[in-house]
Amino acid sequence: MSGEAELREQICLLAKSMFARRLTRGSTGNISARTTDGGLLVSPTGTSFGRLDPGRLSRFDAAGRLLDGDPPTKEMPLHTAFYDTRPQTGAVVHLHSSHSVAWSMMPDVDPENALPPLTPYSIMQLGRVKLLPFFVPGDPAMGEAVRRLAGQRSAVLLANHGPIVAGEDLESAGNAIEELEYTAELAMLTLGHPTKPLSEDQVRSVVEAFDIDWDG
Repeated sequence: MSGEAELREQICLLAKSMFARRLTRGSTGNISARTTDGGLLVSPTGTSFGRLDPGRLSRFDAAGRLLDGDPPTKEMPLHTAFYDTRPQTGAVVHLHSSHSVAWSMMPDVDPENALPPLTPYSIMQLGRVKLLPFFVPGDPAMGEAVRRLAGQRSAVLLANHGPIVAGEDLESAGNAIEELEYTAELAMLTLGHPTKPLSEDQVRSVVEAFDIDWDG
């Protein structure tokens, strides 16, 4: 199997796994990955993560031209914003996962640091998560909002919409967005209950131990 053929299969396998575990539903969510020639493979618009066809993924060249496959997701501006501002990005995943969406609607969420420091793992895999305001789905302004972050965040949470995460490869992007959803679930489960999140000193110790870009 060639490198691109294998990447196509990996995209569909990850998407199907997320669909099976109810991290997406219907035709929600989208996923992309960088090819070895600098192009992109992207999930098509209106498709279900549970039924992606490797041969019908949208294929872009390095200049951003659609070469073949079905029309891409309408959230392309979100994806390209991460690739253009974070050169280390090899894959981007966007979900409408329930707990993340629910947490994005809580009135006291800090837009600059949207996830509470409940475990070290969200810090390790996500850094600080930026909460962006609501945009109409497909609005190019979402991509512009990500570009204004100047590559300083690998994960954002769109209010009333869902998370989007960039990783060095498919596996890391998938793991990170699942950690974001899990942390949001913990936050919702503990909402209104007395909890002991990590202290500022404990957060700093994790940041230093794992060389996390935290202060940007």
